[in-house]
Amino acid sequence: MSAHEIELILSRQLAEGLSTAIFIVDPEGNLLFYNEPAEGLLGRTFEETGEMPVAVWSTIFKPLDDTGEPYPPEKLPLVQTLANHKPAHGSFWIESLKGDKNKVNVTSLPITGRPDRFIGAMAIFWTPS
Repeated sequence: MSAHEIELILSRQLAEGLSTAIFIVDPEGNLLFYNEPAEGLLGRTFEETGEMPVAVWSTIFKPLDDTGEPYPPEKLPLVQTLANHKPAHGSFWIESLKGDKNKVNVTSLPITGRPDRFIGAMAIFWTPS
C-alpha cells in the first residue's frame, strides 16, 4: 500500500488495530485492504486475495437481501459513499467465499485527504446481536 495517499495508509493502520471488520477502497471502489475481523465474514484472508478491482470483489463477496436475492448495488452503503462522498448505513446479508451467510450492519465513511480531496472510503461492518 506504499504507493497510496498517507490518509489511506493511516486508515489501514487503524483498521489493523480494530476488532471490528473494516473494508477500505479507493475513489473508484477498488479494494485496498480488509482487516482480520473482516476475513472471518468474507471467508478468505487479505493475504490470499490482495487488492482487487471493484468488478472482482463485488461479485465474489455476495451481498444479499432478506429473501436471498442479490442486494441492489446502489443500496450498498459503500457504493452510496463513493457516489456522494457522505456517510451511509445499511443492513444486508453477505455470502462468504466459503458459502456462509451472515447478516451484517454496515456504516461507510468517506476518507478525505488535504485539501478536501476525496481519496476513498471505509466500510465498518458487524453482525447484529
